[in-house]
Amino acid sequence: MAKQENSSCATPYKTTCGGQALIEGIMMQGPEKRAVVVRKPDGELDITTDPIKPRGRWAKLPLVRGVFVFGSAMVHGVKALMHSAEVSEEGVETEDEEEPGWLEKWLEAHFPQEKAMSIFVTIAAVLGIAFSVGLFILLPTAITGLIRLVWPEMSLWVQAVLEGVLKAAIFLCYLWLCSRTKEMRRVFSYHGAEHKAIYCYENALELTVENVKKQPRHHPRCGTSFLFVVIVVSIFLSIVIFTPLQIQNTLLRMVLHLVLLPIIVGVTYEFNRLVGGHDNVLCRVLRAPGMWMQNFTTFEPDESMIEVAITALNLVLPEKKGSDAW
Repeated sequence: MAKQENSSCATPYKTTCGGQALIEGIMMQGPEKRAVVVRKPDGELDITTDPIKPRGRWAKLPLVRGVFVFGSAMVHGVKALMHSAEVSEEGVETEDEEEPGWLEKWLEAHFPQEKAMSIFVTIAAVLGIAFSVGLFILLPTAITGLIRLVWPEMSLWVQAVLEGVLKAAIFLCYLWLCSRTKEMRRVFSYHGAEHKAIYCYENALELTVENVKKQPRHHPRCGTSFLFVVIVVSIFLSIVIFTPLQIQNTLLRMVLHLVLLPIIVGVTYEFNRLVGGHDNVLCRVLRAPGMWMQNFTTFEPDESMIEVAITALNLVLPEKKGSDAW
């Protein structure tokens, strides 16, 4: 496994600008704009930008804002991912052209194209969240419920700890398996390019390929850390809520996990904002697991990937200096 670089968050400046790796591209978001930059098969860059609508007062409240940020990231992330898949295959001849699915045909027949795409993206985002919740949260609960059937005297705190171990193990195995595939390795290389570009900007260096290339690929304010902390917080809540209340019923435990999910996301968002904005010993220790996990989700990018990251970041940097401060 690649050795983790010396990645401190003690940069001269900390930005809220960040992004998501796509298929042959990067989505980058700043305080005012969102940009999607994708490398086309002919080598040219496909560039799209959208203004970011200001969130309402309620959506800015601590604990609540994390839920809105997470939901928005899922919807726009899925939309950008679908766009990148389309652009990266533009002009590429395939032996078998896939027929549109029944859902796509139905949406196209009953809604205008833009509305149909919006509905399709929303459905895809919901399915993505459902898959993640089912795999990383509900599946471990179901497995421990089955174990209880053959070990009925298992104490609740042991069940909660076992649930937590399974959640972490499934999450790590999922990341490891993803990192082994050729296609995902390229996506994770773009992820590394995104981190390096952000570091270069935070260090007040000119955004050139050479400067970006020298930066670390592990970043303390990465979404990978967010997902890991979501799992950790869910483990903690399972122990402090389910055990004292003596909740043994597997179905009830699964329902409560779903009810607690917005709270978990809200707490995790605030935790990551706090830990990512400081560089003391405690914060370095708390973010260390998330940083380590980036060994699976980031790889060294080539120069063409770095060019995409630089282009995307330049497009979303605010005109007013400092308005993107963490």
